[in-house]
Amino acid sequence: MLVGGCHEREQQGAKGAQAPRQNPAASSAGEKLDLGRRIYNFRCYYCHGYSGDARTLAATYLNPKPLDFTRVSPDQLGRERMLLAIQSGKPGTAMKGFAGILQPQEIAAVTDFVRQEFMVAKAQNTLYHTAANGWPNHERYAAAFPFATGKVPLDTPWEQLAPQQAAGKRLFLAACVSCHDRAHVDNEGLPWETRPLSYPRNHFSPGDNYSTPDAKSSPPVDAMTSASPYLLHDRPPRLSGLTAAERRGETLYQQNCAFCHAADGTARNWIGSFMEPHPRDLTSSAAMSGMTKARLERVIREGLPGTSMPAWESVLPEPDVKAVAAYVGRAFHPLGKD
Repeated sequence: MLVGGCHEREQQGAKGAQAPRQNPAASSAGEKLDLGRRIYNFRCYYCHGYSGDARTLAATYLNPKPLDFTRVSPDQLGRERMLLAIQSGKPGTAMKGFAGILQPQEIAAVTDFVRQEFMVAKAQNTLYHTAANGWPNHERYAAAFPFATGKVPLDTPWEQLAPQQAAGKRLFLAACVSCHDRAHVDNEGLPWETRPLSYPRNHFSPGDNYSTPDAKSSPPVDAMTSASPYLLHDRPPRLSGLTAAERRGETLYQQNCAFCHAADGTARNWIGSFMEPHPRDLTSSAAMSGMTKARLERVIREGLPGTSMPAWESVLPEPDVKAVAAYVGRAFHPLGKD
């Protein structure tokens, strides 16, 4: 059973957990099921669990809880209702809409995968702790399993633990707790105190105003009372006259790269602002100094060691890599000659 998950490591290492290619040409039922599995394992498992039972660490913090697909039948939860939820989200819950992230055929594929795999077949799907994911001989941690699954509360007094349980608790605290957190405790303790230790960022302070890109027609946005200063960087530039490749690159960038580099290329969105090392500001002359088209394509394909920039060569075909580079050179900063 998966209780928590090192999702960044999983995304890079697990077979089938890479971001699916856009506009897939899945034709057979098997291909569509595989596409749905890859989308689910990349987008959905954090809350709904690898096997659709919502038994994850993230789920323990959500109210209302994510849906446990294994407890409902296709008759109880219709396909059209699921398509709408994935497309538009569910107000009042943590379920967000994916209309701007997934293509219609991808939404259909992941819907049908969930219905077949979890609601009908009650299948186990992908396992996390496998040799392929960097966990050879996971059984060597067996003594810690009761604490990871919540069978034994982590705050059980040491003196009440049998010698084997005490050894398992020490192992859990040394090797498992960073991903599984505290799993289960008898005493929840005091709620966390919410203090804005890291907010605001980007040189904002209470009362600052930040003009929108279209300042003549839009009023200034107050950094502390608006949605957040980060939201301003989730607006892609409005470009006209794009070539077919640049337009393709725009779609791929906004669906994949904007998560870290921001829709406007500044990396000053919420995620980008808190990442260390900071993602490259694609609009900065200093950061883009010496950047050529060939170099950027190589970075997209191979990633950058020591940073959060992953390699996309197994996700994007070569024409898509070139399309993203072409869009970056058009939208954010000119690329030097090779």
